[in-house]
Amino acid sequence: MSRRFEGRNVFVTGAGSGFGRRTAELFAAEGARNLYLVDYQQERLDAVAPVIEELGATPHLLNCDLSVMENCAEAVERALAIDPKLDVMVSNAAAWDLSEFVDVSDTTWRRILSVNLDAYFVLSNRAARAMKETGGGVILFTSSIAALGHGRGCTPYCVAKTGVVALAKAIAVECAPYNIRCNCVSPGPGDTQQSVDIVGEELMDRWRAEGFPAVPANRLTSVDDIANAFLYLASDEAAYVSGINLVVDGALSAQTYDVPES
Repeated sequence: MSRRFEGRNVFVTGAGSGFGRRTAELFAAEGARNLYLVDYQQERLDAVAPVIEELGATPHLLNCDLSVMENCAEAVERALAIDPKLDVMVSNAAAWDLSEFVDVSDTTWRRILSVNLDAYFVLSNRAARAMKETGGGVILFTSSIAALGHGRGCTPYCVAKTGVVALAKAIAVECAPYNIRCNCVSPGPGDTQQSVDIVGEELMDRWRAEGFPAVPANRLTSVDDIANAFLYLASDEAAYVSGINLVVDGALSAQTYDVPES
């Protein structure tokens, strides 16, 4: 395996499972020195830490609730106290709600936007400040194909993910003079723990075994699909790539409709 991130410091939120965990593992495997792992479930952090160590990186576990803006700022401060050089930030943590628009409460709206947009602002803002002082870096966001259209029952999530894409473009433009790049990765429906939490293990097992026909590629997005996209965008190979939304969805967002047979 290549060592594209030898000696670099990488910060990953939602690192206890799914896309975040696999992304952290691949950064460690490719030479990263410090992995700042953020998750609100301590047991998930405890499970991933030995894997990161075995891959040769040092895990730093940051257990916090990212729905609180002060917690986001504190998490970055704790990482910078270990080493003021932050090379890569991957803001990936997400929160869901499955309510029809007319049933979305103010509390739910605020919570979903807090985790899926406010946290992304605070984390990237503090990271950019540090990167500006140390010669640059890369900021990456997990958006979603929900930023490209709408899925019923997901209004706060779709709105937040659309905002994340706009935020990435703003950072890419405003921080380019400081050698800071910013990009999004937008997964399609994913084979992750979060998906299991939403729809249940039985349905996920069926989709894994029989395929996921809503997607032209007939499968769910794997954690490797997204982790590899993040590593490319973080690497020197993508040195001139900034402000994009890389859609990784098996052609789901490319399709329109098929003519009915009858």
